[in-house]
Amino acid sequence: MSVFSISRRNKFLLHSVLRHDVKASVTVFFVALPLCMGVALASGTPVYAGIAAGIIGGIVVSLFSKSELSVSGPAAGLTAICASAITDLGAPEIFFYL
Repeated sequence: MSVFSISRRNKFLLHSVLRHDVKASVTVFFVALPLCMGVALASGTPVYAGIAAGIIGGIVVSLFSKSELSVSGPAAGLTAICASAITDLGAPEIFFYL
């Protein structure tokens, strides 16, 4: 038996992950991407800031979450909070420093 042989159970799990989880991940990505961009635009920040925040936030939550089913991403309600904070502070750069 080879060192690199994959058991039947592991093949099933790998196939299941590729079949279901990858499709779900791509779908969630394409839903969250425009929402990240919209939150950034509505807050008066550059679009790339929203995309970067979505990607970094997703990575951080997946690294520190103990749940296998954690959900993270932008919430449209944050737009009003971010926009008012940026307006009160005077510049997006100050918002990012806090």
